[in-house]
Amino acid sequence: MTRPGVRSALSKNITRSALSIALSMCVAGGVQAQSAVGSIFGTGQPGSTIAIQSPQTGVSRSATAAADGRFTFSQLPPGKYVITADGVTREVEVKVGSGSQVLLGSQAKTLDRIEVVGARAFNPIDVSSVESTTVFTAEQMVSLPVASDVSSVALLAPGAVRGDSGLGAGNLASFGGSSVAENGYYINGFDVTNMRTFLSFANVPFQGIGQLQIKTGGYGAEYGRSLGGIVSIVTKAGSNDWHYGGSVEWAPDWGAAAGKNVRERDPDASDPLYQYRSDDQFDSTIYSAYASGPIVKDRLFFFAMVEGRQETEDNFYALTSRRVSDTTPQGLVKLDWYINDSNLVEFTGIYNQAKTKYRTYEYATDANGDNRYNVGRHEVPIEQYEMENGGKVGILKYTGYFTDNFTLSAQYGYLSNLIDSRLPANPAGGECPWAYSFGLTTSTVDRYIGCNPGTISTIADLNAEPDEDIRKAFRVDGEWVLDDHRLRFGVDQENYESSHRGQTYAGGINWAYYLVPGNSVATGAFAGQPGRTVNGQLVPRGALYARSRVYQTSSSSYENTNSAFYLEDNWQVTENFLAVLGLRGEKFENKNGDGIAWVESDYKLAPRLGFSWDVLGDASLKLFGTAGRYYIPVATNSSIRATGAESTVSSWYFVNGWSEADGTPVGQGAQIGATQSNGSLVAPNPASVASTNLSPMYQDEVILGGQLQLTENWMAGVRMIRREVKSGMDDTCTTNPWIDWAADNGFTDFDPSSVPSCYFLNPGNDVTLNVDLNGDGEVELATLPASYLGLPEYRRIHTALEFFWERTGEKFNFQGSYTFARTRGNVEGYVNSTLEQEDPGLTQDFDHRLFTDGTYGPTPNDRQHTLKLFGAYNLTPEWQFGGNLVLQSGRPVNCQGYIPLDDIPQPDQGSLTNYSGSSFYCLNAEGTRVLRQRGDEGRTPWTWTFDLAAAYIPNWADNKLRFKLDVFNLFNNDRVTEYNEFSEASRDVISPNYLNDVNYQTPRSFRLTARYDF
Repeated sequence: MTRPGVRSALSKNITRSALSIALSMCVAGGVQAQSAVGSIFGTGQPGSTIAIQSPQTGVSRSATAAADGRFTFSQLPPGKYVITADGVTREVEVKVGSGSQVLLGSQAKTLDRIEVVGARAFNPIDVSSVESTTVFTAEQMVSLPVASDVSSVALLAPGAVRGDSGLGAGNLASFGGSSVAENGYYINGFDVTNMRTFLSFANVPFQGIGQLQIKTGGYGAEYGRSLGGIVSIVTKAGSNDWHYGGSVEWAPDWGAAAGKNVRERDPDASDPLYQYRSDDQFDSTIYSAYASGPIVKDRLFFFAMVEGRQETEDNFYALTSRRVSDTTPQGLVKLDWYINDSNLVEFTGIYNQAKTKYRTYEYATDANGDNRYNVGRHEVPIEQYEMENGGKVGILKYTGYFTDNFTLSAQYGYLSNLIDSRLPANPAGGECPWAYSFGLTTSTVDRYIGCNPGTISTIADLNAEPDEDIRKAFRVDGEWVLDDHRLRFGVDQENYESSHRGQTYAGGINWAYYLVPGNSVATGAFAGQPGRTVNGQLVPRGALYARSRVYQTSSSSYENTNSAFYLEDNWQVTENFLAVLGLRGEKFENKNGDGIAWVESDYKLAPRLGFSWDVLGDASLKLFGTAGRYYIPVATNSSIRATGAESTVSSWYFVNGWSEADGTPVGQGAQIGATQSNGSLVAPNPASVASTNLSPMYQDEVILGGQLQLTENWMAGVRMIRREVKSGMDDTCTTNPWIDWAADNGFTDFDPSSVPSCYFLNPGNDVTLNVDLNGDGEVELATLPASYLGLPEYRRIHTALEFFWERTGEKFNFQGSYTFARTRGNVEGYVNSTLEQEDPGLTQDFDHRLFTDGTYGPTPNDRQHTLKLFGAYNLTPEWQFGGNLVLQSGRPVNCQGYIPLDDIPQPDQGSLTNYSGSSFYCLNAEGTRVLRQRGDEGRTPWTWTFDLAAAYIPNWADNKLRFKLDVFNLFNNDRVTEYNEFSEASRDVISPNYLNDVNYQTPRSFRLTARYDF
C-alpha cells in the first residue's frame, strides 16, 4: 500500500500588494542557466543608476540603464532584493529560473515602496518568458496538503499525471505524454537524474528545499537530455540573520484507512484472495533540525540541517510477510561565500545514503501441515538483511559579475549512488550449490537437494564492488547583454559510470540429476534404441547421470559521456515583441565494460525558438509560442544488459548418487560427451549488439498560448501543446528476418547463430550489424532492410489544451488548471507501464513484429481530462486552511495475450515460447486467438481525491510555532486505478482473473506536524 510521504517544509502566508500588478512586477518563466538562479530586469530613466541589494546577505550590485531605459541583473541567487533608482524603491522576490520585472520609469516615481512577498505556483504574466514553468516556494508547499516529496509537488503542475505505481517509487510524474523515465532532475543546477534507469534522482531533505521549479514544456537551449519535464530544486541558504528550528512529523498507521482486498475469481484456487492489502501497515516519524546564519557578516553564510526518521512498513502476502524499517539520517549543508559584490562561490553538500532493514517471514502451517493463507501477522522468520541505497552529492559553483552586461559561471558536481547494495551480499544457503533432481518422479523438478533451499539460484560476485553510479560533471554558462540582445551561451559535459556486480550460480555450480526410465527409447542419433540420448551419447536404461552447469556474468563498469553546447539570443525586436532564437548541440557516447563505444553520435542540433508578444504594452495580455527539438541519452542499464559478458559451461557425468548435505555428486564417473560452452566473458563486439547507424531518441514540440490579467487579483491563461517523437530507440530479438534476407541474396552458408539474441535499432529503419555471411566464422557488416523486420516506426503523439488560472490576495490564494489531452502511439516510451518493465530502451515493445500488432492507440499515461484545484485560506492570523482537489479521467485498459506461433518458423518460434501473454493477441469467447487494439477494453473509472490541511499558528508563541494536520484522501475514495490486463492464465487458457481489480486509490491517511522556528 502506497501512501503519501510525510515530510514537510517551512510555512509562510502568501501575500501580494495590488500595486505590484499595476507596476508589472512579474515573475518570469525562466531564462537562467540550469534554473538555480534568477534575475531582475525592467526599465528606468535612461542613463540612471539602478542599484539592488539583498537584505539577507548585504550584497549589492549596480547597473546603468541603457538608452531605452532597460536594465538587467542576471545570475542572482533566489531571495528578496531591494532595488532603488532615482528615489524609487522596490522590494522584489527572485525565484528559481525566473526573472522579476520592475518598472522604474517616470510613471512609477510617485510611489515610494512596492513589496512583493511570499510565493505563487503559477507565474503571473511575464512578457520576458516563453517557457511553461511552475514555481513553488517552501512557504507555499507547507501551506498546502501535499505529501513531502518532490514528485508529489511536481504533480500539481498543469499537464502532469501520476505514472504507474509499479515503476520507480510508484509516484513519478509523466509530463506531456512522456513515460516517467524521460524527465530531468536538478539540485542547485546540477543534474542528479539516475541515468542508469531514469526512474529516480538524488534525494535532498525535503525541509531543506527553498524553491521547486517544474518545467513542463518549451524550456530553453540550456536544457537537454529530457523528453518529459524538468524538475529543479534550489536548497535553502544562510543570511545575515541567525535562524534555528526543528520539526516532528508523525503519520501513525492507526490513523489510516485499511487497504482493500480483491477476491480471487478462480474457484479452484487455494487462496481466496487475488490481492491482499487489508492488514498492511505503515508508521512514520520524521524529525529535523536546522541552523543558518553568517560565518562572516555580509560575506560568508551557511545553512545546515539534519533529518532523521523512524519508518516501519509491514506487508502481508498469501503465505509470507515482510517488515521494512528505515532509521537512516540525511543531511544538507549549503555555503555561500561572497568574496566581494562581484564574485560568489557556492558549495552544496548532501548525504542521502539510506540503510533499510528487511525481515521476511512465512506463516506456520496448521495442525495437518497445510498452508494457512492471509494470516496477517509475522510468524516464522525466514531471512534478515539490509539494503543500502543513495550516497553523496557535492556541488561547487563560481559566479562572476564582471561588468554590468557580462556574467559568467562555472560549476563542478560529483554524485555517488549505491544501487540496492545487499548486506550480506548473498542470502544464507547461497554458498551451497543449486542442486535438484529432475524427472525422477515427476516431469519437472522433484526436489531440491543439499543446504540450498532451492530458492537461491544465483548469487552476487563477491569479488566485485556493489552496484554504484558515479557522476562527474562540469558546466560553464555565460550571459552578455548587448543593446536589444541578451546572448546566453554555455557548454557542459558529464561522465556517468555505472558499476555492475556480476552473478554466478549459488555455490558456483548447478547440479541437476536425472534417471533414465526402464522403458525409455532414445531419439535423435540413437533413435529407437533402449535408453536416452544425452549430449550426443546413448545412456542406458536405469542409469543415473548428472549435468553440471557453471554460469557467470561479468562484473564491470559502464560509462556514458554526454556533452552539449548551447547558444541563445533573447532579442527584443520591438518594445513589445521578444524573439528567442536558440540552438543546442547534444553528443552522446555509451561504452561497454571494456571501454569501447557501442553507441556514439556526433553533435545533434536541437533548435529552440520562441516569441512573446506584449499585445497592449502593459503586460496585461501576452501571446507566446515555442518550437523545439529535444534529445534523450541512452541509459547505462542498456549498456549493462546489451554489452555485458555472459558465459555458460555445461558437462554431463555418470554418477552413483548425491550428497544430501551439499548436493554434490557421489561416485562421479565418466563424462558423457564433450563439454558445451556458450558465450564468453569477453564483451561482445559493439557492432554485433547495436546497429551502426543507431540514432538517439528525440522529440519535436510546439506550444502556442496566451495569458490575460482579468483583475488585479486574477490571472488566466491557455496553452496548446503538440509533441511528437520523431525517432525512437529500442531492441529487437528476432533472427528469422536475417535468414530470409541471406537466402534472398545468395548467402547460402549464412550462420544464424552469429545474429545476437537481441540488438538495438531505430524501429522502422534499416539495421547494420556484424554477422557471419559465409559460415566461415568471420563476421562482416551487413545491412538488413527494414522491410524484412516488419517493424513500424516508433510513434508517440501528444496533444493537449491547458487552461490555468491564479488568484492571489492577503487572505485567499487559489490556483488551478484543466487539461484536455490525448496521447496516442504504438509505444509508451522508455518504459512499459502495462508490463511494468523498468529497463529504458529494452522493453518488449519491438522484440518481434507480432508484438507491434494492434499497438497503436491511447498509451498508459493518456488521461484525457484532468482538473486540479489547490490553494490556502487564512481564516484568522492564527488559523490557516489548505485544500487540494484532483479530478481525473481513467487510464486505458488493454487485452494482453500470447503471440500466435503457428506460422513462425525456428529459431524465432523457440525464443517466442519464452514470452508470457503480453501481446495484443487474445482469445475470444470461442477460444480463437484474435488481434485486439491498444485501449479497446475501455478505461478505468474517473477518480477524484480531496486533501485537506489545517494549521494553527498561536500568537502566544510569537508566530514561531506551527501545528498542522494534513488529511490525504479525506473522503477515502477507493475507485479502481488498475485492472488485470493479462487475459490468459497460460497459453490457450483464459484467466478467470482477467479484468479483475489490481489497484485502488490510496486509502485515507493523516499526518501531524509540529514545527518551531526561532
